[in-house]
Order: sequence, then C-alpha cells, then structure tokens
Amino acid sequence: MWVYKFNDEFIWEAGEEILIDEGEEIPTGYTDIQPPNELYKAKFDPKTKTWSESATQEYIDSFQPDPLPPDDVTFLKKQVAMLTLQVAQLQRGGSS
Repeated sequence: MWVYKFNDEFIWEAGEEILIDEGEEIPTGYTDIQPPNELYKAKFDPKTKTWSESATQEYIDSFQPDPLPPDDVTFLKKQVAMLTLQVAQLQRGGSS
C-alpha cells in the first residue's frame, strides 16, 4: 500500500511516497489517503483526513502560460483592414 508524506505544515512532499505492506503501521508524517491530482499544493487535514488546496492564487497563476501572441495571419488581416480603411478615406478625400 502506498503512503504519502507530508511535512510539519501538513504540505504533501511529492516524490516521497513509500510502499508499505498491508497491515503495517503507517509511519508518522504519512497518510494512506492519496492527494488529488488537481491540487497545486496539497495540504492534509489529519482531523478530517482530507486534502485541500493551500496554494495562493498568485502561485497557481505562475503555472499558467503567457498569452500567445497573435499569429501571423491575424496580424496580416489587421494590417489589410487598416490599409483598406486608409485607401477608402483617401478616395473620399480625393473625390470631393
């Protein structure tokens, strides 16, 4: 059975899991309850025997990719639209 280690602040220490035999006593600082995959910084509550998120929003946001720059096609479409507008404005000004 796999057991999952947490530190003095009850934060999961990923990669420190150990395999123990069924019926063997779970070592101090470990639990047999697996942390959910969707947590960024899992914290164990020994009273409720549950894991919860302890990461700040800033920490979570640091893992989000930067927005992608507009691709070349989008950039060229914007340039064409601006040039088309300029030509139309020049044509109106030139015909008056």
